[in-house]
Amino acid sequence: MPIDSVAAADFGSCRYRGLPAAATDPIYGSASKLPSSAGDEFLFSSRATMGGDPMSNPNGSNVTELDVTHWPGVNTLAVSMNRVDFAPGGTNPPHIHPRATEVGLVTRGELLVDIIGSLESGNRYYSKVLKAGETFVIPRGLMHFQFNVSKEEASMVVSFNSQNPGIVFVPLTMFGSSPPIPTPVLAKALRVDAQVVDLIKSKFTGGY
Repeated sequence: MPIDSVAAADFGSCRYRGLPAAATDPIYGSASKLPSSAGDEFLFSSRATMGGDPMSNPNGSNVTELDVTHWPGVNTLAVSMNRVDFAPGGTNPPHIHPRATEVGLVTRGELLVDIIGSLESGNRYYSKVLKAGETFVIPRGLMHFQFNVSKEEASMVVSFNSQNPGIVFVPLTMFGSSPPIPTPVLAKALRVDAQVVDLIKSKFTGGY
């Protein structure tokens, strides 16, 4: 689907148009509304105004997404963004964005931003505490995480060069997959006893 200057996603129309499944794919571009009916959603969103409750999950962080499924106006434009709020000691756990490079701005508090390089780099670990107003960049496909090192709440805003960057949470993927990865495989890979693997799996039975 070609890049269009006004191509707000129209998720409800495809089934009536008889379009193939690929036309509804939010990764590469969903079916678009006519420019005359796109409305304000193409340019504006207030979704990230308030953020979310960072205590709503065990990680102590909350992600407010603004990808194509939450902001139809970014359809086909290869951009999206998130707001992430952290409780004191909260983390955005190790994860990967398979389809996008990430650029971030710390807007409140202090965050430890960590990036782990590929095997070719010797799995080099990059880490720095950033304060409000400081920025970072994370190349596509590299594992990374953020951790609130302060005693106050913290926030950041990140942007991606994809309308749907995707996310793979490493702990959840390894220990909370459905169906589960066989315990002997993880025990061998992690070089621990099976009981350790089963204990960690029990922490992810409820998902994220």
